[in-house]
Amino acid sequence: MAENTLYYFKTRPSVTEAFSADKTPATDRLEPATCQEAESFALRVLDDSMQPEFRRGCIIVIDPTGRATHGSYVLANDDDTGYIFRQLCQTEQGWVLAALNDNYPDQPVMQNLDAIAGVIVQRAGVRRSYHKHYE
Repeated sequence: MAENTLYYFKTRPSVTEAFSADKTPATDRLEPATCQEAESFALRVLDDSMQPEFRRGCIIVIDPTGRATHGSYVLANDDDTGYIFRQLCQTEQGWVLAALNDNYPDQPVMQNLDAIAGVIVQRAGVRRSYHKHYE
């Protein structure tokens, strides 16, 4: 099943292709052009950078059309490392992608939210008590 999941993500359209071509900022989320581009998808957390809220190995569900606001957990495209999972925080200088674990550095300040690929809407784990929904 993991092979199918990896194949799915490789063929998935880029975030910029998923929204209309008028280049409206990501702060004003638009409806995707097709239903496939609006589908939520799941990923497994591979490190402990977001502990204690998200343990290594848990499953997160990402909504690519979700609205990113201060405090949201997001999946963002980092040019250096690829996609990164962090909490979005607004500062006086701009937007920062912050890790919950102090052992990991925060990402540099962004002036807009164009790099946001989606908003985490659900956390799932082995036990039912670990399941949680996010607004």
